[in-house]
Amino acid sequence: MELVSDTSRPPLVSVKGVPLIKYFAEMVEPLQSFQAWPDDLLISTYPKSGTTWVSEIVDMIYQSGDLEKCHRAPIFVRVPFLEFKGPGVPSGLETLKDTPAPRLIKTHLPLGLIPQSLLDQKVKVIYVARNAKDVAVSYYNFYKMAKVHPDPGTWDSFLEKFMDGQVSYGSWYQHVQEWWELSRTHPVLYLFYEDLKENPKSEIRKILEFLGHSVSEETVDHIIQHTSFKEMKKNPMANYSTLPTELMDHNISPFMRKGIVGDWKSVFTVAQNERFDAHYAKKMAGCKLNFRWQL
Repeated sequence: MELVSDTSRPPLVSVKGVPLIKYFAEMVEPLQSFQAWPDDLLISTYPKSGTTWVSEIVDMIYQSGDLEKCHRAPIFVRVPFLEFKGPGVPSGLETLKDTPAPRLIKTHLPLGLIPQSLLDQKVKVIYVARNAKDVAVSYYNFYKMAKVHPDPGTWDSFLEKFMDGQVSYGSWYQHVQEWWELSRTHPVLYLFYEDLKENPKSEIRKILEFLGHSVSEETVDHIIQHTSFKEMKKNPMANYSTLPTELMDHNISPFMRKGIVGDWKSVFTVAQNERFDAHYAKKMAGCKLNFRWQL
């Protein structure tokens, strides 16, 4: 796979007030004419919230647990990334053109940038939310290895940017709340990363029910085993190791890093945590979503 130009850590570009990776920002306008199909399934998350994990689980459900079928292509081909664009790599829209129904589609876009067709067609959405502290730590490491992002700077300065919504895809607070609000009027299954970690079987049953699929108990156990962090970390069809290092440098930080709940405690200082908690209380005031910081 040849890269046509250097990704060179371009600055973020604001689209309707939302900062985005430069290449992704260029896709927002073409995306507005995207035609959703009623049997599409949208997997939506703020970055670093378990997108790849849930994508792998759902693909395994669609393939009735057939591992060989799930190894047919990398995850970003099996579950096209709607707004993706990068030098020398097919865009999400191009990949979707070659994807047969029923399609699984991934996005991190906030609601205001989602193609209207997905809402008009009442496309089912699985949304995954993860606690903000673990997201911030994971996102910082991802910024370092995925060179389509600007340089993250120090952890302290990145944390400030994250709190201020000045990272790619904007505010975590707005993202998790607006997709929660959408679930009142749209078919959204709203899941929490922490619940999936604690009891994958229970969460996979929720997914099966939402999709109207049924598989045997044995297949559910098989899916749990093969979508464990340990298995996915070594699976080249799930861990993004097939992408060129110009886009993702796994020597800096692996795409699948730790996959645990509460890793923020090894990174946040006491002062950072106090500042974050005070800010969080303001931003989430009146919100009924309840996140767990540890298990």
